[in-house]
Amino acid sequence: MKELKEFPVIETERLILSLLEEKDIPFIVEFLQHRIYSDLTSNIPYPYTENDAKFWLKMSKEAFDNKTGFTFGIRNKEEQLIGAIGLHDREDDKAELGYWIAIPYWNKGYVTEAARAVINFGFKDLEINKIYATHFLHNPASGKIMEKIGMEQEALLKQHVKKDGEYYDLAMYSIFKDSLE
Repeated sequence: MKELKEFPVIETERLILSLLEEKDIPFIVEFLQHRIYSDLTSNIPYPYTENDAKFWLKMSKEAFDNKTGFTFGIRNKEEQLIGAIGLHDREDDKAELGYWIAIPYWNKGYVTEAARAVINFGFKDLEINKIYATHFLHNPASGKIMEKIGMEQEALLKQHVKKDGEYYDLAMYSIFKDSLE
């Protein structure tokens, strides 16, 4: 993954993607209080606490410092946080895409807009070859976003995640740098 000295800011038509900051913690905690985030993702706990948000921000900063990942706050043009999106390096010139958006902003195309920008950033600025993402089968809306941004389903990972004592299948989608050329 190519090195960047400063955390990038990406602007799209309706969004600003930028570094998560301490001032975002109350919003992150408020948004992620809903159990649905835990139910639809493999890595958001329930209940979600201020300590969870602080830990996540610390991990995000360490990932950038270690050149292993980028976690962007998704902000509207008024610079209010409405979600987050990231690319995390898994070596071999590939990275995993992950995202969440606050419930009031669902079904408005914000994640699709942010994901297109982050994929473009990954391929052009970071020189990544492959970007992939996964979703629980009971979260088909996430798969629809992956398809809208040009990803194709690559695999069905059987019983790939254990959460709350149960095993879940994941659909894995991917897109390659040469598909944009």
